[in-house]
Amino acid sequence: MRTRILIVEDEEALTTLLRYNFEAEGFEVDAAARGDEAELKLAEQQPDLILLDWMLPGLSGIELCRRVRARRETERLPIIMLTARGEEGDRIRGLGTGADDYIVKPFSVPELLARVRALLRRAKPAHVADLLAAGDIELDRVSHRIRRSGHEIHLGPTEFKLLEFLMQSPGRVFSREQLLDGVWGHDVYIDERTVDVHVGRLRKALNRPRQPDPIRTVRGSGYAFDETFSAEA
Repeated sequence: MRTRILIVEDEEALTTLLRYNFEAEGFEVDAAARGDEAELKLAEQQPDLILLDWMLPGLSGIELCRRVRARRETERLPIIMLTARGEEGDRIRGLGTGADDYIVKPFSVPELLARVRALLRRAKPAHVADLLAAGDIELDRVSHRIRRSGHEIHLGPTEFKLLEFLMQSPGRVFSREQLLDGVWGHDVYIDERTVDVHVGRLRKALNRPRQPDPIRTVRGSGYAFDETFSAEA
């Protein structure tokens, strides 16, 4: 699955430049020009990382950073502050508010990309790792192969994306709507029950007789990759 970046920046030219470069590197990009608009986007769908300008209309970047850190759902969300304020006191204030990194304008886009990747490796290693593994299941993102107990499992492209999406966040329960957005994309309009069909196909491909099921159904909520799953279960 592509890593999702939310750019919160009121300079349209800079947003366009960043969007172009991040999408060229395989990231999914969303953008907001106001702090209050970004807050609404965060309530709808959580990105994997925020690039946050300090000075914003509607709600300042510093205040938005405080609010993100105050919410349990986003308290660990990686944030890089983008600002023209390069004085030491400003850097200390930005980091003290909860930003994970701080880069001063004008900056090198390759350096920013490197900082984003480094922060994601620390905060969300599953989003940048080539191999996801849990129990006796291995998912290789490079070769697009799945193995369970050493045996190769053949999945369709949608089931592969679904398993990858779930394995990135073991234990987290995703609603059908969230799975549709994460696996199929925002611009695809299909019935939520389609998720149930593909989960059923994924289970059928993964599970042999007497093997534990790594996909957990949470009644009334959705599905999760079982964080307690192991080969011995």
